[in-house]
Amino acid sequence: MHNLLIKNIKGLVQVRSKAPAFVSGTAMNELPILNDAYVLLKDGLIHSYGNMSELSSEAHTTHVIDASGRFVFPSFIDSHTHLVFAATREEEFEMKIKGASYEEIAARGGGILNSAKKLQALSEDELFECSVPRAREIIRYGTGAVEIKSGYGLTTKDELKMLRVAKRIGKDTPLKVKTTFLGAHAVPSGYTKEKYIALILNEMLPAVAEENLADYIDVFCENGFFSPDETEKIVEAGKKYGLIPRLHANQLNRSGGVEVGVKTHAISVDHLENIGDEEIQLLKGTTTMPVSLPGAAFFLNLPFTPARKIIDAGLPIAIASDYNPGSAPSGSIPMMLSLACIKMRLTPQEAINAVTINTAYTLGLSESHGTITPGKVANLFITEPMNSISSIPYRFGSNPIASVILNGKLIAL
Repeated sequence: MHNLLIKNIKGLVQVRSKAPAFVSGTAMNELPILNDAYVLLKDGLIHSYGNMSELSSEAHTTHVIDASGRFVFPSFIDSHTHLVFAATREEEFEMKIKGASYEEIAARGGGILNSAKKLQALSEDELFECSVPRAREIIRYGTGAVEIKSGYGLTTKDELKMLRVAKRIGKDTPLKVKTTFLGAHAVPSGYTKEKYIALILNEMLPAVAEENLADYIDVFCENGFFSPDETEKIVEAGKKYGLIPRLHANQLNRSGGVEVGVKTHAISVDHLENIGDEEIQLLKGTTTMPVSLPGAAFFLNLPFTPARKIIDAGLPIAIASDYNPGSAPSGSIPMMLSLACIKMRLTPQEAINAVTINTAYTLGLSESHGTITPGKVANLFITEPMNSISSIPYRFGSNPIASVILNGKLIAL
């Protein structure tokens, strides 16, 4: 594998010789940036970095990139997506514009059940072919590692199909992929909730575990979907198969999802548009990361996660895209940074920590991804020329990324 030297970097962002697992509270506003820098990549890993004045002749390699006027970042890590789906849902978008609520659309056979119906009609190869362009799209927006959930199958066969496709994306693209079993996303038509939960516990989970298709288990803990008690039951069953919990919590209501997440030692509780002071206090001193999904709040016209309050309470926060066809049809982390800064009042430094080091933690990637640290995987991107890192959230809707390097290799965009 060729070595790669990036030199004359205006600012090398998120440089940490020894990185913590995550950053919290006031430390979220600390983003180490090395000016006038170089970084040397060897054998797919970050080998070394420093100021240009320290660059020795030994560091020169066959492949050199001049990053004058540009910033270099560790790749974004998107810790919550539903990237594998069969079709978009523009018809529901129009219903929303005319005033229909998320719950009303679901009651009319839309929502998750709509996606499930479309997905069940596709073969595994067809599902892969329509999902992989989205994986390539997020690479162009700077994402180097991603979590992909099931949950649009709602039958054993189709949940397994989704997870196999997600795993294939991890093999056929340079993305690092972690997978989550979300059988408990909605109750399919023709089932009582009790009967469907029995199917999840007795058939789906053993089948997922047998093929080793998932790293995590998730449940949509929400009024009208799965209750806290049902969520706990499903999560505890998943833990017996070695699956780590990460939960949809408090999106539409104060659903009890945060409490279940803390009780079951979930690695993350995601959404939190409706989190109150009690739940914020409850998260203190735990290993459960609060995750905000600003794209979903924006698209559904929901309140944004009170991230400022969460950070000011001394907690960490992570930010992910929630890329999905119904409530967040965008996988652009630069856009999520804009929403985090504009709508949630995060500083650019806090927002960047939230999509790198903190999301790495929620995917169990703290040792290998999320910072510019020697020995970590060489997943980076080079920006267009820009004045400061604030240019990324400031220029909302644009793609600030000029070059992407994954596993030490320059990716054709």
